[in-house]
Amino acid sequence: MKRKYNVLIVDDEFLARKLLSEYVSKVDFLQLVDTCPDATKAMEVLNNEHVDILLLDIQMPDISGMEMLRLLNDKPAVILTTAFSEYAVDAFSLGVVDYLLKPFDYARFLQAINKAVSLNLSASENISETANDYMMVKADYKLYKINFDDLLFIEGQHEYVTFHTKAKRITALYSLKNLEDILPKDKFVRVHKSFIVSIKNIEDIDKVNVTVSGNKIPVGASYRDALIERLS
Repeated sequence: MKRKYNVLIVDDEFLARKLLSEYVSKVDFLQLVDTCPDATKAMEVLNNEHVDILLLDIQMPDISGMEMLRLLNDKPAVILTTAFSEYAVDAFSLGVVDYLLKPFDYARFLQAINKAVSLNLSASENISETANDYMMVKADYKLYKINFDDLLFIEGQHEYVTFHTKAKRITALYSLKNLEDILPKDKFVRVHKSFIVSIKNIEDIDKVNVTVSGNKIPVGASYRDALIERLS
């Protein structure tokens, strides 16, 4: 059975939400999680539900779609739906999958969805194996064995992550959130929306940074208390 991908629709216009819901219902591998009229409600859903694809409007009251993107620690695959073309450059710099200009038809919608699903599948296949003391990572047409004892920290860069080991750096298409879920909790800890670090390689921590084998890594305010607790 083909996997179903969870979709969240965020748009302040009722008719836009209705049309997108109809489009989603036509695709047998999509499942609608919810529809939200604003970013605040959407972020509540994202905190409580697993979402694979986010269909996001830009022009919304209080918090715009672009502002919402910057607030999210872990983004699903994001497809922007908007009547304004001037945000495209900034949007792609934030790692969105596609940019749909309203009005768009079902064929264009499906093209964007297939792109999001393709990226999702590619990323999930790049971690081919994990064990108690290592993981196998696909990158640059090679398969790398990364021993957890050698892994210093992992840096998220939009849809890519870079594994910083004692000997090299390896960049692969993957989600930092998914890595957080599969890495052993007794060996690694999330310290920032863009960083996971090796606990045993932490040398010190101050108000804004943690030092890992000589590397200064920023500590996000929302992660600091949990980090201190893990190190106590």
